[in-house]
Order: sequence, then C-alpha cells, then structure tokens
Amino acid sequence: MAFVPRPHGTRTRAVQIWTAAILAVALFFGASPLGAQDKKKKNKKDTAITDNSSSNPLVPLNNDQRIDYMLSEMLGAWQIGDVDKMHTYYVDDVSVVKGSWEGPAVGWTNYAMLYKQQRDHMQQVRLDRMNTYIHVHGDTAWTNYQWEFSGLVDGKPTAARGQTTLILVKVGNDWKIAHDHTSVVETKSPQPGNTSPQSPAPGSKPSS
Repeated sequence: MAFVPRPHGTRTRAVQIWTAAILAVALFFGASPLGAQDKKKKNKKDTAITDNSSSNPLVPLNNDQRIDYMLSEMLGAWQIGDVDKMHTYYVDDVSVVKGSWEGPAVGWTNYAMLYKQQRDHMQQVRLDRMNTYIHVHGDTAWTNYQWEFSGLVDGKPTAARGQTTLILVKVGNDWKIAHDHTSVVETKSPQPGNTSPQSPAPGSKPSS
C-alpha cells in the first residue's frame, strides 16, 4: 500500500497517510492475541489441519475456523514484519486497496515492496482485530473485521482504527487472500501542547 511521503506535507498528514496506506490485510497475530471473534456465520462442512509428517488430523476445523486461524497467523506476521510468512497467506496476483486515494497495488511483489517501505517507519506495532464476520460460499469466501492499530511512526506515537474486507479463495486445503480492501475510520496523532490526540477524518487536512 504505497505512499511515499512528500517533502511539502506536514508530519501529521504523513502519519495519517502512512497508517492508512499500510493497514490492510490484512495481517495475523502471532505476536499478540487477537480480540474476540464474535460474529461468525457457521459452515457445516468440517475439514482438518494435518501435521506435515502424518496424515492423522490434529485439529478438526470447519472452513470458518480455518479462515479465522489463517487471519490470526497472517496478522501476527504483519505485526512482526515477516514478509515471507505473510506471502503464504496471499495469492500471487492479489489486489490491495488502501484507505487513501490511490490505485490498488496489484500482485504480491508490488504489495510486499510497499509494505516493507512502510514497515521501516514503524516500531512497537500492535494491531487488534475484533467483530469478525466470515461467510463461505463453495471455494470462495469473504470476511470483514474491525481493527485498532497503535505504535510509533517515525518515533511518534500513533493510533488508528478502521475496518477491512477480504475476499478469499481456496487453494488445495488452504484459504488465501485474493483481494484486500481497508478503510481507515480514525487516525490519532498527539499534538504539542494538546493533552487529547487530534482525530482527522481519513483524507482530510489536519487543522493547524
């Protein structure tokens, strides 16, 4: 999700756009626990996760549970910057739409390059997922969830919240992300001399 900061932009604006540009996917929480997953549509057909060294099922999961588990793993990889692990949850021709006014990033190579550029500006990243909805229709599925982000962007505390919609396809026994659309609802960046963070709407110009 590509945003390259322009020299004439304000720091607050840059923080807002950076955050909007990189929050998508969606990403798969190995680094920290996820929020409650509490709006899931059940699917009756069970499948199973198996050990690579054995054909015996370890944890029987239905499709909804498999997708939820995949989201947790992907978001964990996103938080810690593990691009190789992230790749295992995306198709190679994935399209990613950011919360800012830019065209989609098409293809894993393009998305990964932009993700790494943005991730270099961030430290102490935390992303919590909640209110997840999952619907499975044959070998296609879609899910949407809300998220809350916090961390440092270029050393400055930043917080944001929004929602993401993913379209998934089944590849073998695995579910992978084919399309990712993220919207930023609110971005907060502390201002000097202000005890409460400013919260400009996405795409708006922060007040001076």
